[in-house]
Amino acid sequence: MRIAVVGSGAIGTYYGGKLAAGGADVHFLVRNGFEQIRRNGIHLFGPGEDVHISPVNVYHSTDEIGPSDLVLIAIKATANADLLKLIPPLLGDRTLLLTLQNGLGNEEFLAEHFGAERVLSGLCFICLRRRQPGVVERTDHGQMRLGEYQRPAAERTHALAEELRRCGIRCHVVENMAMERWRKLVWNIPFNGLSIACGGIDTAALLHDPKLRQSVEQLMQEVISAANRCGLPLEPAAGKEQMRATETMGNYKPSSLIDFEEGKPLEIEAIWGEPLRRAKAAGANMPRLEELYDSLKSLSPIAKKEKSGEKTGSA
Repeated sequence: MRIAVVGSGAIGTYYGGKLAAGGADVHFLVRNGFEQIRRNGIHLFGPGEDVHISPVNVYHSTDEIGPSDLVLIAIKATANADLLKLIPPLLGDRTLLLTLQNGLGNEEFLAEHFGAERVLSGLCFICLRRRQPGVVERTDHGQMRLGEYQRPAAERTHALAEELRRCGIRCHVVENMAMERWRKLVWNIPFNGLSIACGGIDTAALLHDPKLRQSVEQLMQEVISAANRCGLPLEPAAGKEQMRATETMGNYKPSSLIDFEEGKPLEIEAIWGEPLRRAKAAGANMPRLEELYDSLKSLSPIAKKEKSGEKTGSA
């Protein structure tokens, strides 16, 4: 299986690196840190793990990679428009597109432009941090949940899951990927959002403050209720499970907070905006999510730049 990785941040580097370490034929599109990765390879480390892969197949463009059997899509949802140029050179008759992106709407985007029959979906429940190009630290174990887009799991889903497990990736096949996306939002919406809105604090700080912890729990319940309204029977205990898991993470900085601190675009629409729109369309009342969504829009680096530009123009 020839595998292309589009997006060589923490997620793409880690999972592509694990596959390469397991002997898979992996090819990385690298836009930042190309020379560093070509020279030093990929280093994955964390509790019980210290893996170095060298040499690594790295490329400046997907035209250089060419048709592949599987494409791991790990770019931020804010850059989905780039996929319209990046994906076509990778497509063959049977190419599968596996999105590892957060939020809602990514599968629909891929299906619309490249065909629904190609689309698979993976959710990564894992704590990673890219320390520098090609170097990824794993601070907590997790697993990937793998499924089909708008279809039950098929033979190809199980075959891919087996290959991932062979390469040391914890992977579990699920039948209802839409519900699993909402399950991840139970964590992503409060922790990614409040870590930014509350002044740049980690998960431990959110859990330690009684009022902030209550805000986390209230947002979780809104998300669970919204999933139910959308016809997805997410169990009420999903929030408690996420809270217990988060308590073991220590002082973990969510990925959106890291993006915010580095001045990168935030996945506001995929993680907060689209779930809010779908929930409201289904008749759900989500005042806390609506307030958080509005707050994040005003705090985003793009909004700050636009505001700064307006001030400069008026002066």
